[in-house]
Amino acid sequence: MSSLEQSSLYQLTLTRFRLFLREPEAIFWIFIFPILLAVGLGIAFRNRPADVLQVAATTTQLTRALSSDKGLTASTMDEPQGTHALATGGILLLAIKTPEGVQYKYDDTNPDARTARLLADRAIQTEAGRRDTVAAGNQLVHETGARYIDFVVPGLLGMNLMSSAIWGLGFAIVEARQKKLLKRLVASPMPRWQYLASYLLSRLVMLVIEVGAFLGFARFVFGVPFRGSFLELAFLCVLTSLSFSALGLLVASRARTMEAASGLMNLVMLPMWILSGVFFSASRFPAIIQPVVRALPLTAAIDALRGNMLQGLNLGQMMMPVGTLLIWLIVPFAVSLRIFRWR
Repeated sequence: MSSLEQSSLYQLTLTRFRLFLREPEAIFWIFIFPILLAVGLGIAFRNRPADVLQVAATTTQLTRALSSDKGLTASTMDEPQGTHALATGGILLLAIKTPEGVQYKYDDTNPDARTARLLADRAIQTEAGRRDTVAAGNQLVHETGARYIDFVVPGLLGMNLMSSAIWGLGFAIVEARQKKLLKRLVASPMPRWQYLASYLLSRLVMLVIEVGAFLGFARFVFGVPFRGSFLELAFLCVLTSLSFSALGLLVASRARTMEAASGLMNLVMLPMWILSGVFFSASRFPAIIQPVVRALPLTAAIDALRGNMLQGLNLGQMMMPVGTLLIWLIVPFAVSLRIFRWR
């Protein structure tokens, strides 16, 4: 047997890896669930052609004018029929011919109805002979990186790294404490720091598969761009995973039951799920809480991942989020070593 195989750190890490592979539920949540979530969001928020809006008019002349716009589908109705169609969602707008001109009946709280009003008025005014005084054209841009799926993939990656690290480490440690296994391990000649370090090393082993499978799927199925350095992206993933692993160790340092551990983990992760910009930009929150939002490790991880993947930034341009992640790695792990309860 080699000296490596005799190392307690090696054996502990190998044990963590084997225990993980025996848990099909954990494999589903770490590897399969993020891909399913990306598929669902990618389909729901995919780029689609502009919607054709349903409108109506009270005269055939107005209907003909409305139909000249490619963004509208028009039909002819009298006013009572049109009012009923508006109330039941059959149309978005009714153009009514009046002695003074045209009156539009629509719900101004409906964004599609407001768009229909603009298109309808443009079509009718153009049919009546109005001409634009300034020539205008469209230059359409469909660039990867600007789509919602491009925005959300780094957020899902950061969220998955956080969840798998905190849940995977926290529950395993608390379960071992509850079953009195930690009490037996502490009586062995194993250095205590190696037990905690084995959890961090086991995360690195699974990280290659976890990140590779998810990002590979995002690249080949949705064409998500990778504009930054792959080595720096790998470094950011490792740093993110280790930071949340250290946080998971801290959360599990004192918990004695699975219920207590679950409550503490939800308490730690829930604010980050909401505030850290997984599904929308964290800048939407009020300025007064932005310092708190920016100090969260998940916010730093997602900002760094998006900076690398979508903007092509290097580590030197992301010192703030990288520094935040380093702090969340060093401080929780150091505190965990101090307060860890073995019994």
